[in-house]
Amino acid sequence: MKIRRFSTVDKDFDENLKALLAFETAQDDSIDVVVAAILKDVKSRGDAAVLEYTNRFDKTSASTLLELEISQAELTSALNGLPVDQREALKLAAARVRSYHEKQVMSSWNYTEADGTLLGQQVTSLDRVGLYVPGGKAAYPSSVLMNAIPAKVAGVKELIMVVPTPNGERNQLVLAAAAVCGVDRVFCIGGAQAIGALAYGTESVPQVDKVVGPGNAYVAAAKRRVFGVVGIDMVAGPSEILVISDGKTNPDWVAMDLFSQAEHDELAQAILLSPDAEFLDKVNASILKLVEEMPRKGIITTSLTDRGALIQVRDLAEAAEICNYIAPEHLELSMDEPLAFSKTIKHAGAIFMGRNTCEALGDYCAGPNHVLPTSRTARFSSPLGVYDFQKRSSLIMVSAEGAQTLGKVAATLAYGEGLQAHARSAEYRLKS
Repeated sequence: MKIRRFSTVDKDFDENLKALLAFETAQDDSIDVVVAAILKDVKSRGDAAVLEYTNRFDKTSASTLLELEISQAELTSALNGLPVDQREALKLAAARVRSYHEKQVMSSWNYTEADGTLLGQQVTSLDRVGLYVPGGKAAYPSSVLMNAIPAKVAGVKELIMVVPTPNGERNQLVLAAAAVCGVDRVFCIGGAQAIGALAYGTESVPQVDKVVGPGNAYVAAAKRRVFGVVGIDMVAGPSEILVISDGKTNPDWVAMDLFSQAEHDELAQAILLSPDAEFLDKVNASILKLVEEMPRKGIITTSLTDRGALIQVRDLAEAAEICNYIAPEHLELSMDEPLAFSKTIKHAGAIFMGRNTCEALGDYCAGPNHVLPTSRTARFSSPLGVYDFQKRSSLIMVSAEGAQTLGKVAATLAYGEGLQAHARSAEYRLKS
């Protein structure tokens, strides 16, 4: 395996960095055509279409969609049937995620002006949210926790989870996570047809207000297409990690931290910045040594070869500048005084500070959300949180006295815009 090695003193460094970060986010046109047809069909035929696609793609044999709904009793049974260590780990992780997100809840507020006019903001929760969870052999209970708990903390009344079950295989860990989080209804459906069912509603699946959760290319394409009919969380790209190190950390630790994201898929990106050239050499040696023992060696090797890099910077201040340009999904500050250094970081999805804080802890149980912006979108977006399941309404209650002042201002501006009805509506409240 040969990983790219750059230095910021290289004349072509800027060009090389841009090429490294380049990722074609445009979806395959053929996927979009298939998804568009599925969504149109689900919108038109409802349950019948969802059932047809589910039986075809997941090789199930259900005769009604309600046969694919999992009861609360089965969710509870899945939780109770877990090995003790898994059940306790799931509950502890959920408790930590809940505790963190409870601090994010937005509250309503208002104030009254001198003339008695009241202005403010009323915060309310969404009524119903749909959660997509990957299914089959892959177990992603952490995705359930990270999406469901913030919604429940926000006060969402009904949370509907969809999870594909290829060949009827129901992942007990995922179902147990749904029980821990208090998910209200669970349907064994997946793919674009599940997104369509949530977005448009069917005879059996209620229409939701927002769809959240990860999925494959078909799910991502479907979420793009239904946005506007419902809200969505984001359309995430491949996973990313950027490590900034002062060169004093165990190189094996850093190598494994890079692996932790590279093992997700071949398009994942892992980058290390350090001013210490000798340290970069040591990490490279650790990578070559440790990759041999990794079950996902092939994926890690492809990821690091195609999209990974070890970059020597002039100093840590320059590393911060580069980080703010990259705007990584996950950022590890493996150095002395990481909290102070974090103040120089403007753009990152999550910041893991100190040598003992590996990114993997954030994926499962640290508390903050692991649904993070990718592909440099951390420049303008944030992690999933309670605020994504709340919305704000402006409050305006103008007093009779306030109407005299504001009415004249509004009428003047309305006439200037040629909107006479606006102006006269304000003038009607003026006292002659």
